[in-house]
Amino acid sequence: MMRVSSDRGSCGWSFGRFAFGSIQVDGATFAHDVVIDRGRIRKRKKGPSKSLRPLYGPHAAHARRGHPVACRRLVVGTGAAGSLPVTDELVHEAERRRVELVTMPTAQAIEELRDAPPDTNAILHVTC
Repeated sequence: MMRVSSDRGSCGWSFGRFAFGSIQVDGATFAHDVVIDRGRIRKRKKGPSKSLRPLYGPHAAHARRGHPVACRRLVVGTGAAGSLPVTDELVHEAERRRVELVTMPTAQAIEELRDAPPDTNAILHVTC
């Protein structure tokens, strides 16, 4: 289990424990991937990525419905081992919207979010 600093960063979120399969945000523990989108946290829906499995595997981060590209910066936590793929579609959508796209293993992404400006969204993968 990895302990992440629980200090509340400029983005407004307080991160606690992160371990394979779970993450703690603002005191609540989530046993699934999460999306932080314009100040709200929710479960990341994996269904829309099913058609992308032949190219990217079972859990790609993409720009289809439900992913938070309405921001200035998008941080993608790619899992414990950093193996969540980011689709070309998400990269192109971020470029089109002039969103800074940052990808890194989830533990590093959590640290990155501690100092992130308020207009930062995130996709945090808690497995792989």
